[in-house]
Amino acid sequence: MSPEQSTPTALSGIRILDLSRILAGPSCTQLLGDFGADIIKVERPLHGDDTRKWGPPYLKDSQGDDSPESAYYLCCNRNKRSVSIDIGQAEGQALIRSLLKDSDVLIENYKVGDMERFNLSYAQLKEEFPHLVYCSITGFGQDGPYAKRAGYDFMIQAMGGIMSVTGSETGTPYKVGVGIADIMCGMYAANAIQAALIHRERSGKGQYIDCALFDSQLAWLANTGMNYISTGEPAERYGNGHPNIVPYDVYPCEDQYIALAIGNDAQFARFCECADIAELATDPRFKTNKDRVANRTACNKRVSDATQKQPLQTWLDKLTKSGVPCGPVNSIEQAFNDPQAIHRKMRLTMPHPDALNNEVDLIANPVKFSETPVSYRYPPPSLGEHCQSILENELGLSENEIRQLKEKSVI
Repeated sequence: MSPEQSTPTALSGIRILDLSRILAGPSCTQLLGDFGADIIKVERPLHGDDTRKWGPPYLKDSQGDDSPESAYYLCCNRNKRSVSIDIGQAEGQALIRSLLKDSDVLIENYKVGDMERFNLSYAQLKEEFPHLVYCSITGFGQDGPYAKRAGYDFMIQAMGGIMSVTGSETGTPYKVGVGIADIMCGMYAANAIQAALIHRERSGKGQYIDCALFDSQLAWLANTGMNYISTGEPAERYGNGHPNIVPYDVYPCEDQYIALAIGNDAQFARFCECADIAELATDPRFKTNKDRVANRTACNKRVSDATQKQPLQTWLDKLTKSGVPCGPVNSIEQAFNDPQAIHRKMRLTMPHPDALNNEVDLIANPVKFSETPVSYRYPPPSLGEHCQSILENELGLSENEIRQLKEKSVI
Protein backbone atom coordinates (compact mmCIF):
# COMPACT_ATOMS: atom_id res chain seq x y z
CA MET A 1 0.00 0.00 0.00
CA SER A 2 0.94 3.67 -0.20
CA PRO A 3 3.22 5.13 2.46
CA GLU A 4 1.30 6.38 5.48
CA GLN A 5 0.36 10.06 5.53
CA SER A 6 0.46 12.30 8.60
CA THR A 7 -2.59 14.19 7.27
CA PRO A 8 -5.61 12.89 5.34
CA THR A 9 -5.81 13.35 1.59
CA ALA A 10 -8.93 13.99 -0.47
CA LEU A 11 -8.84 10.66 -2.31
CA SER A 12 -7.38 8.41 0.41
CA GLY A 13 -8.64 4.85 -0.04
CA ILE A 14 -9.30 5.19 -3.78
CA ARG A 15 -7.30 2.84 -5.98
CA ILE A 16 -6.89 3.47 -9.71
CA LEU A 17 -5.62 0.94 -12.21
CA ASP A 18 -3.92 3.06 -14.86
CA LEU A 19 -3.57 1.41 -18.27
CA SER A 20 -2.88 4.71 -20.01
CA ARG A 21 0.31 6.12 -21.48
CA ILE A 22 1.69 9.24 -23.23
CA LEU A 23 0.18 12.42 -21.66
CA ALA A 24 -3.62 12.71 -21.40
CA GLY A 25 -4.20 9.62 -19.23
CA PRO A 26 -0.99 9.90 -17.18
CA SER A 27 -1.60 13.60 -16.44
CA CYS A 28 -5.09 12.67 -15.25
CA THR A 29 -3.86 9.93 -12.93
CA GLN A 30 -0.94 11.99 -11.61
CA LEU A 31 -3.44 14.66 -10.58
CA LEU A 32 -5.61 12.06 -8.83
CA GLY A 33 -2.50 10.55 -7.26
CA ASP A 34 -1.48 13.96 -5.93
CA PHE A 35 -4.92 14.15 -4.33
CA GLY A 36 -4.21 10.89 -2.51
CA ALA A 37 -5.43 8.09 -4.78
CA ASP A 38 -3.31 4.94 -5.00
CA ILE A 39 -2.27 4.64 -8.66
CA ILE A 40 -1.02 1.36 -10.11
CA LYS A 41 0.52 2.07 -13.50
CA VAL A 42 0.31 -0.93 -15.84
CA GLU A 43 2.96 -0.95 -18.59
CA ARG A 44 4.13 -3.27 -21.33
CA PRO A 45 7.01 -5.52 -20.27
CA LEU A 46 10.39 -4.39 -21.67
CA HIS A 47 8.89 -1.33 -23.41
CA GLY A 48 6.79 0.58 -20.90
CA ASP A 49 5.17 3.94 -21.46
CA ASP A 50 6.26 5.33 -24.84
CA THR A 51 7.26 8.64 -23.26
CA ARG A 52 10.07 7.00 -21.25
CA LYS A 53 12.09 7.25 -24.47
CA TRP A 54 10.83 10.68 -25.58
CA GLY A 55 14.11 12.50 -25.06
CA PRO A 56 16.56 14.07 -24.69
CA PRO A 57 16.61 15.40 -22.07
CA TYR A 58 16.69 12.43 -19.68
CA LEU A 59 16.93 12.12 -15.93
CA LYS A 60 20.57 11.83 -14.88
CA ASP A 61 21.34 8.59 -13.05
CA SER A 62 23.60 8.16 -10.01
CA GLN A 63 26.66 8.24 -12.30
CA GLY A 64 25.58 11.44 -14.09
CA ASP A 65 24.66 9.57 -17.28
CA ASP A 66 21.30 9.54 -19.07
CA SER A 67 18.83 7.18 -17.36
CA PRO A 68 16.01 5.37 -19.24
CA GLU A 69 13.53 8.00 -18.01
CA SER A 70 12.96 11.14 -20.08
CA ALA A 71 11.98 14.52 -18.69
CA TYR A 72 8.73 14.11 -20.63
CA TYR A 73 7.93 10.91 -18.72
CA LEU A 74 8.80 12.57 -15.41
CA CYS A 75 6.28 15.37 -15.97
CA CYS A 76 3.18 13.22 -15.45
CA ASN A 77 4.02 10.00 -13.60
CA ARG A 78 4.73 10.71 -9.94
CA ASN A 79 2.65 9.12 -7.17
CA LYS A 80 2.36 5.88 -9.12
CA ARG A 81 3.59 2.33 -8.67
CA SER A 82 4.61 0.55 -11.85
CA VAL A 83 3.83 -3.04 -12.75
CA SER A 84 4.72 -4.54 -16.13
CA ILE A 85 1.96 -6.82 -17.45
CA ASP A 86 1.32 -8.06 -20.98
CA ILE A 87 -2.46 -7.65 -21.29
CA GLY A 88 -2.33 -9.37 -24.67
CA GLN A 89 -1.87 -12.71 -22.90
CA ALA A 90 -4.63 -14.52 -21.00
CA GLU A 91 -2.49 -14.69 -17.85
CA GLY A 92 -1.95 -10.91 -18.03
CA GLN A 93 -5.67 -10.31 -18.38
CA ALA A 94 -6.25 -12.52 -15.34
CA LEU A 95 -3.81 -10.39 -13.36
CA ILE A 96 -5.71 -7.24 -14.33
CA ARG A 97 -8.97 -8.79 -13.14
CA SER A 98 -7.32 -9.76 -9.87
CA LEU A 99 -6.10 -6.18 -9.39
CA LEU A 100 -9.60 -4.89 -10.16
CA LYS A 101 -11.04 -6.67 -7.13
CA ASP A 102 -9.55 -3.95 -4.94
CA SER A 103 -9.70 -1.11 -7.46
CA ASP A 104 -12.23 1.69 -7.82
CA VAL A 105 -11.25 3.04 -11.23
CA LEU A 106 -9.76 1.72 -14.47
CA ILE A 107 -8.45 4.25 -16.98
CA GLU A 108 -7.15 3.34 -20.43
CA ASN A 109 -6.31 5.08 -23.68
CA TYR A 110 -6.06 2.26 -26.19
CA LYS A 111 -7.61 2.55 -29.64
CA VAL A 112 -11.32 1.78 -29.91
CA GLY A 113 -11.85 -1.99 -29.84
CA ASP A 114 -8.47 -2.91 -28.34
CA MET A 115 -9.75 -3.42 -24.81
CA GLU A 116 -12.52 -5.69 -26.07
CA ARG A 117 -9.89 -7.73 -27.89
CA PHE A 118 -8.04 -8.02 -24.57
CA ASN A 119 -11.27 -9.11 -22.83
CA LEU A 120 -11.01 -6.02 -20.64
CA SER A 121 -13.68 -3.70 -22.06
CA TYR A 122 -16.25 -2.11 -19.77
CA ALA A 123 -18.96 -4.35 -21.19
CA GLN A 124 -16.86 -7.41 -20.35
CA LEU A 125 -16.12 -6.23 -16.80
CA LYS A 126 -19.17 -4.39 -15.51
CA GLU A 127 -21.14 -7.43 -14.31
CA GLU A 128 -18.18 -8.81 -12.38
CA PHE A 129 -17.24 -5.33 -11.07
CA PRO A 130 -20.48 -3.31 -10.84
CA HIS A 131 -18.76 -0.71 -8.63
CA LEU A 132 -16.08 0.04 -11.24
CA VAL A 133 -15.64 3.52 -12.72
CA TYR A 134 -14.13 2.88 -16.16
CA CYS A 135 -12.67 5.79 -18.15
CA SER A 136 -11.56 5.54 -21.77
CA ILE A 137 -9.52 8.33 -23.36
CA THR A 138 -9.22 8.30 -27.15
CA GLY A 139 -8.57 10.78 -29.91
CA PHE A 140 -12.14 11.00 -31.15
CA GLY A 141 -14.35 9.04 -28.75
CA GLN A 142 -16.00 5.64 -28.93
CA ASP A 143 -18.32 6.45 -31.85
CA GLY A 144 -18.58 8.68 -34.89
CA PRO A 145 -16.84 8.61 -38.28
CA TYR A 146 -13.35 9.15 -36.79
CA ALA A 147 -13.68 6.79 -33.81
CA LYS A 148 -11.11 4.29 -35.04
CA ARG A 149 -8.48 6.90 -35.85
CA ALA A 150 -5.47 7.40 -33.62
CA GLY A 151 -5.33 10.84 -32.05
CA TYR A 152 -2.24 12.84 -31.10
CA ASP A 153 -2.13 16.26 -29.51
CA PHE A 154 -0.66 18.06 -32.52
CA MET A 155 -3.28 16.81 -34.98
CA ILE A 156 -6.07 17.42 -32.46
CA GLN A 157 -4.92 21.03 -32.02
CA ALA A 158 -5.03 21.35 -35.81
CA MET A 159 -8.43 19.69 -36.27
CA GLY A 160 -10.00 21.22 -33.15
CA GLY A 161 -9.57 24.84 -34.22
CA ILE A 162 -7.03 26.15 -31.72
CA MET A 163 -4.21 26.38 -34.29
CA SER A 164 -6.39 28.56 -36.52
CA VAL A 165 -6.42 31.27 -33.85
CA THR A 166 -2.83 30.83 -32.62
CA GLY A 167 0.11 32.59 -34.26
CA SER A 168 0.67 35.93 -35.96
CA GLU A 169 -2.25 37.55 -37.73
CA THR A 170 -0.95 36.86 -41.24
CA GLY A 171 1.56 34.04 -40.69
CA THR A 172 1.43 30.28 -40.31
CA PRO A 173 -1.00 28.78 -37.79
CA TYR A 174 0.81 27.54 -34.67
CA LYS A 175 0.20 24.93 -32.03
CA VAL A 176 0.30 25.91 -28.37
CA GLY A 177 3.83 25.41 -26.98
CA VAL A 178 2.83 22.49 -24.72
CA GLY A 179 0.55 19.47 -25.33
CA ILE A 180 -2.49 21.38 -24.16
CA ALA A 181 -5.09 19.19 -25.93
CA ASP A 182 -3.76 16.15 -24.07
CA ILE A 183 -3.49 17.97 -20.75
CA MET A 184 -6.98 19.47 -20.92
CA CYS A 185 -8.50 16.11 -21.84
CA GLY A 186 -6.73 14.67 -18.80
CA MET A 187 -8.23 17.46 -16.68
CA TYR A 188 -11.74 16.73 -17.96
CA ALA A 189 -11.18 13.02 -17.33
CA ALA A 190 -9.99 13.64 -13.75
CA ASN A 191 -13.07 15.74 -13.03
CA ALA A 192 -15.34 13.15 -14.60
CA ILE A 193 -13.79 10.33 -12.57
CA GLN A 194 -14.28 12.22 -9.32
CA ALA A 195 -17.89 13.03 -10.27
CA ALA A 196 -18.50 9.34 -11.07
CA LEU A 197 -17.04 8.35 -7.69
CA ILE A 198 -19.44 10.74 -5.94
CA HIS A 199 -22.33 9.21 -7.92
CA ARG A 200 -21.16 5.74 -6.89
CA GLU A 201 -21.08 6.83 -3.26
CA ARG A 202 -24.74 7.82 -3.58
CA SER A 203 -25.98 5.00 -5.78
CA GLY A 204 -23.52 2.14 -5.33
CA LYS A 205 -23.10 1.94 -9.11
CA GLY A 206 -20.02 2.47 -11.23
CA GLN A 207 -20.23 3.75 -14.78
CA TYR A 208 -18.43 4.22 -18.08
CA ILE A 209 -16.74 7.50 -19.05
CA ASP A 210 -15.93 8.26 -22.69
CA CYS A 211 -13.42 11.14 -23.02
CA ALA A 212 -12.07 12.32 -26.38
CA LEU A 213 -9.22 14.70 -27.11
CA PHE A 214 -11.21 16.19 -30.00
CA ASP A 215 -14.30 16.86 -27.87
CA SER A 216 -12.19 18.36 -25.10
CA GLN A 217 -10.39 20.59 -27.58
CA LEU A 218 -13.68 21.95 -28.88
CA ALA A 219 -14.94 22.47 -25.32
CA TRP A 220 -11.99 24.56 -24.19
CA LEU A 221 -12.23 26.91 -27.16
CA ALA A 222 -14.39 28.70 -24.58
CA ASN A 223 -15.12 32.35 -25.43
CA THR A 224 -13.41 32.10 -28.82
CA GLY A 225 -15.62 29.17 -29.74
CA MET A 226 -18.69 31.00 -28.45
CA ASN A 227 -17.81 34.06 -30.52
CA TYR A 228 -18.26 31.87 -33.58
CA ILE A 229 -21.37 30.05 -32.32
CA SER A 230 -23.02 33.34 -31.36
CA THR A 231 -22.33 35.13 -34.65
CA GLY A 232 -21.63 32.48 -37.26
CA GLU A 233 -18.56 34.48 -38.23
CA PRO A 234 -15.18 32.72 -38.43
CA ALA A 235 -12.74 33.48 -35.64
CA GLU A 236 -9.77 35.62 -36.57
CA ARG A 237 -6.17 35.30 -35.50
CA TYR A 238 -4.91 38.22 -33.41
CA GLY A 239 -1.40 37.06 -32.55
CA ASN A 240 -1.01 37.83 -28.85
CA GLY A 241 -4.09 40.02 -28.92
CA HIS A 242 -7.51 39.26 -27.45
CA PRO A 243 -10.59 38.94 -29.67
CA ASN A 244 -12.81 40.86 -27.23
CA ILE A 245 -10.49 43.20 -25.26
CA VAL A 246 -8.09 45.99 -26.33
CA PRO A 247 -5.36 46.75 -25.30
CA TYR A 248 -4.58 43.18 -24.30
CA ASP A 249 -1.31 42.23 -25.96
CA VAL A 250 2.48 42.24 -25.79
CA TYR A 251 4.05 45.64 -26.34
CA PRO A 252 7.69 46.73 -26.82
CA CYS A 253 9.44 48.62 -24.04
CA GLU A 254 12.74 50.41 -24.42
CA ASP A 255 14.60 47.19 -23.59
CA GLN A 256 12.18 44.25 -23.44
CA TYR A 257 8.51 43.38 -23.91
CA ILE A 258 5.62 43.88 -21.50
CA ALA A 259 2.29 42.07 -21.39
CA LEU A 260 -0.66 44.38 -20.77
CA ALA A 261 -4.00 42.87 -19.76
CA ILE A 262 -6.21 45.94 -19.54
CA GLY A 263 -9.65 44.52 -18.86
CA ASN A 264 -11.87 47.59 -18.37
CA ASP A 265 -12.20 51.29 -19.11
CA ALA A 266 -10.98 52.43 -15.68
CA GLN A 267 -7.76 50.46 -16.09
CA PHE A 268 -7.30 51.95 -19.55
CA ALA A 269 -7.69 55.44 -18.14
CA ARG A 270 -5.10 54.73 -15.45
CA PHE A 271 -2.71 53.34 -18.05
CA CYS A 272 -3.10 56.46 -20.18
CA GLU A 273 -2.36 58.65 -17.17
CA CYS A 274 0.80 56.66 -16.40
CA ALA A 275 1.85 56.90 -20.04
CA ASP A 276 1.26 60.68 -20.25
CA ILE A 277 -1.40 60.18 -22.92
CA ALA A 278 -4.45 60.97 -20.77
CA GLU A 279 -6.27 62.40 -23.78
CA LEU A 280 -6.53 58.90 -25.23
CA ALA A 281 -8.96 57.82 -22.50
CA THR A 282 -11.51 60.41 -23.65
CA ASP A 283 -10.91 60.01 -27.40
CA PRO A 284 -14.22 58.80 -28.95
CA ARG A 285 -12.28 56.07 -30.77
CA PHE A 286 -10.91 54.60 -27.53
CA LYS A 287 -13.22 55.72 -24.70
CA THR A 288 -14.88 52.32 -24.17
CA ASN A 289 -13.66 48.80 -24.77
CA LYS A 290 -16.18 48.45 -27.59
CA ASP A 291 -14.64 51.52 -29.22
CA ARG A 292 -11.13 50.16 -28.72
CA VAL A 293 -12.01 46.79 -30.24
CA ALA A 294 -13.49 48.56 -33.26
CA ASN A 295 -10.30 50.62 -33.59
CA ARG A 296 -7.87 47.90 -32.53
CA THR A 297 -4.99 48.78 -34.87
CA ALA A 298 -4.99 52.49 -34.06
CA CYS A 299 -5.26 51.88 -30.32
CA ASN A 300 -2.46 49.32 -30.27
CA LYS A 301 -0.20 51.68 -32.20
CA ARG A 302 -0.72 54.51 -29.72
CA VAL A 303 -0.06 52.17 -26.79
CA SER A 304 3.03 50.73 -28.47
CA ASP A 305 4.37 54.21 -29.24
CA ALA A 306 4.07 55.02 -25.54
CA THR A 307 5.51 51.84 -24.03
CA GLN A 308 8.70 51.83 -26.07
CA LYS A 309 9.79 55.15 -24.59
CA GLN A 310 10.67 53.63 -21.19
CA PRO A 311 12.35 50.42 -19.93
CA LEU A 312 10.36 47.43 -18.73
CA GLN A 313 11.03 47.82 -15.00
CA THR A 314 9.88 51.43 -15.04
CA TRP A 315 6.58 50.35 -16.58
CA LEU A 316 6.16 47.47 -14.15
CA ASP A 317 6.71 49.76 -11.18
CA LYS A 318 4.36 52.50 -12.39
CA LEU A 319 1.56 50.31 -13.69
CA THR A 320 1.55 47.90 -10.76
CA LYS A 321 1.34 50.84 -8.34
CA SER A 322 -1.61 52.18 -10.36
CA GLY A 323 -3.43 48.84 -10.45
CA VAL A 324 -2.97 48.23 -14.17
CA PRO A 325 -2.55 44.47 -14.87
CA CYS A 326 0.82 43.87 -16.48
CA GLY A 327 3.78 41.52 -16.39
CA PRO A 328 7.12 40.70 -17.99
CA VAL A 329 7.34 38.16 -20.80
CA ASN A 330 9.35 35.58 -18.86
CA SER A 331 11.35 32.69 -20.21
CA ILE A 332 10.66 29.30 -18.61
CA GLU A 333 13.77 29.81 -16.46
CA GLN A 334 12.60 33.24 -15.36
CA ALA A 335 9.11 31.93 -14.61
CA PHE A 336 10.34 29.20 -12.24
CA ASN A 337 12.76 31.63 -10.59
CA ASP A 338 10.13 34.33 -10.15
CA PRO A 339 9.69 35.25 -6.45
CA GLN A 340 6.00 34.34 -6.65
CA ALA A 341 6.78 30.86 -8.05
CA ILE A 342 9.38 30.33 -5.33
CA HIS A 343 7.00 31.48 -2.61
CA ARG A 344 4.26 29.16 -3.94
CA LYS A 345 6.74 26.27 -4.03
CA MET A 346 6.00 25.37 -7.64
CA ARG A 347 9.28 23.49 -7.99
CA LEU A 348 9.37 20.21 -6.09
CA THR A 349 12.28 17.97 -5.11
CA MET A 350 11.59 14.30 -4.36
CA PRO A 351 13.87 11.43 -3.31
CA HIS A 352 14.71 9.14 -6.25
CA PRO A 353 17.02 6.15 -5.67
CA ASP A 354 18.23 5.98 -9.28
CA ALA A 355 18.86 9.69 -9.84
CA LEU A 356 21.96 11.82 -9.45
CA ASN A 357 22.27 12.87 -5.78
CA ASN A 358 19.30 10.56 -5.10
CA GLU A 359 16.71 13.21 -5.89
CA VAL A 360 14.68 14.53 -8.80
CA ASP A 361 13.18 17.98 -9.40
CA LEU A 362 9.57 18.09 -10.61
CA ILE A 363 6.82 20.65 -11.19
CA ALA A 364 4.58 20.79 -8.13
CA ASN A 365 0.82 20.42 -8.07
CA PRO A 366 -0.76 23.92 -8.15
CA VAL A 367 -3.74 23.13 -5.85
CA LYS A 368 -3.60 24.28 -2.24
CA PHE A 369 -6.10 22.47 0.03
CA SER A 370 -6.78 23.69 3.56
CA GLU A 371 -7.79 20.31 5.02
CA THR A 372 -6.53 17.59 2.67
CA PRO A 373 -3.18 18.78 1.28
CA VAL A 374 -1.60 17.41 -1.86
CA SER A 375 0.58 14.38 -1.10
CA TYR A 376 3.90 13.48 -2.74
CA ARG A 377 4.59 9.81 -2.01
CA TYR A 378 6.36 8.24 -4.99
CA PRO A 379 8.70 9.70 -7.60
CA PRO A 380 8.01 8.64 -11.19
CA PRO A 381 8.70 4.88 -11.07
CA SER A 382 11.12 2.86 -13.14
CA LEU A 383 9.51 0.27 -15.41
CA GLY A 384 8.01 -2.55 -13.34
CA GLU A 385 9.60 -1.19 -10.17
CA HIS A 386 6.73 -2.37 -7.94
CA CYS A 387 5.75 -5.48 -9.88
CA GLN A 388 7.22 -8.02 -7.47
CA SER A 389 5.83 -6.38 -4.33
CA ILE A 390 2.31 -5.87 -5.73
CA LEU A 391 2.00 -9.39 -7.12
CA GLU A 392 3.43 -10.93 -3.98
CA ASN A 393 1.97 -8.77 -1.21
CA GLU A 394 -1.34 -7.64 -2.69
CA LEU A 395 -2.32 -10.49 -5.00
CA GLY A 396 -0.73 -13.21 -2.87
CA LEU A 397 1.24 -14.87 -5.68
CA SER A 398 4.04 -17.19 -4.69
CA GLU A 399 7.63 -16.81 -5.85
CA ASN A 400 7.15 -19.82 -8.09
CA GLU A 401 4.03 -18.33 -9.71
CA ILE A 402 5.80 -15.02 -10.28
CA ARG A 403 8.81 -16.83 -11.78
CA GLN A 404 6.53 -18.70 -14.21
CA LEU A 405 4.88 -15.45 -15.30
CA LYS A 406 8.32 -13.96 -15.97
CA GLU A 407 9.35 -17.02 -18.00
CA LYS A 408 6.25 -16.57 -20.18
CA SER A 409 6.98 -12.84 -20.54
CA VAL A 410 3.59 -12.05 -18.99
CA ILE A 411 5.33 -9.68 -16.59
